[in-house]
Amino acid sequence: MRYLKYNLLLIVAIAFYASPANGQLPASDEKAEVSIYLAKDDGDGKAGDAVSEFGVNDVPIHCVVKLGSPEPATVRMLLVAVKVNGVRSETKVVSASFTTTEGQNEVYFQGKPHKAWVAGVYRADIYLNGTMIKSIEFPIKAAMVAPVSNSFAPVKSKPKSKKKH
Repeated sequence: MRYLKYNLLLIVAIAFYASPANGQLPASDEKAEVSIYLAKDDGDGKAGDAVSEFGVNDVPIHCVVKLGSPEPATVRMLLVAVKVNGVRSETKVVSASFTTTEGQNEVYFQGKPHKAWVAGVYRADIYLNGTMIKSIEFPIKAAMVAPVSNSFAPVKSKPKSKKKH
């Protein structure tokens, strides 16, 4: 009798965990339907082409999320400082959330500091309906300062010649 209870409990447990009817899609299917990229501003306030790194003066940074379904969904973006001088690791820098309506399948986020970004490594975590679907780590590089060159060079004087009288 004891073995029968144990076997019955084991069968129920296996059936419960193996059942696809637990109310959620597998994470891999949800991820496959979504396209996410980061972009610099195109100059007109819109997202340009996808890039993998930014400069401190790239304000704002755009995050584009294209959903594979026109069904309403809540998309959330967290911009996190990973390794940035003067900022504790895993500090949330920007947080934004948007709920689409029926027929919307694109979400555009912008992240911008008060002035310029602090150089370092950041990460964008993207959530769909409360589940993290993608994490994109990217560097923000310090501005390159062009070396200063002087176009004026000292004129070498010719040695005076000595005349013999």
